[in-house]
Amino acid sequence: MSVAVKVLSLGCAALAAALASTGARAQSADADLKPFAVHVNRTPKQSWPGYGIYLGNGLILTASHVPGTFAYTKPHIVIAGQDLPAGLVKEGNLDSVDLTLLSIDATNLPVRLRMRRMPLCERAPYAGEAVVVAIPEGTARSRVLPPQAIPAELRGRFGTAIADVATTGNSGSGVFDAANLCLLGIISRKISVGQRAARFGAPVTATTDIAKYFVPAPVIKAFIPPGVTY
Repeated sequence: MSVAVKVLSLGCAALAAALASTGARAQSADADLKPFAVHVNRTPKQSWPGYGIYLGNGLILTASHVPGTFAYTKPHIVIAGQDLPAGLVKEGNLDSVDLTLLSIDATNLPVRLRMRRMPLCERAPYAGEAVVVAIPEGTARSRVLPPQAIPAELRGRFGTAIADVATTGNSGSGVFDAANLCLLGIISRKISVGQRAARFGAPVTATTDIAKYFVPAPVIKAFIPPGVTY
């Protein structure tokens, strides 16, 4: 027992140093994702923040309900401190594929960003996978939930979801593979459950947010039109 405790104590010291180094590297890697996170604003600007991800080559991917119907909202992209008008490449909708692909004039971007590309993950997300969610204001870590964490009646349509609802970005935010920093998905909506309880003799329904659904990489890949490269 004494040997085991001693080895564990020495191991803890080494582990603490390793974790500190790993944590610093993780924070640095997460920060590398921030330049790809943008704001998507309608005209006139909506009261809530809209998010999107810069893929490269002037292309912006977001949830379709963030800009809404392009013809009516005439969205702008705020990226690298610039407010640029967006063009439409492809528009989805909330009831089918909640994605919209927009474009901006990439010549307006700083060279350091103009040359960068965000790769799409080649595989679907898996339960327990560590992810990073990025918005222009910062990044947050989370994990992919197992399908059984989603209410049974929603799993077929909203089977890819993350935990940490309160700390991660909202619609249009990018979900990234924490290990490879490729784009794993785009946040679409929150999943909530209601629970009935009695309060002062009267039944009430309390709503709890349990997950955030994201459109996964394979669906994104199928959504991007043939011939569109970045």
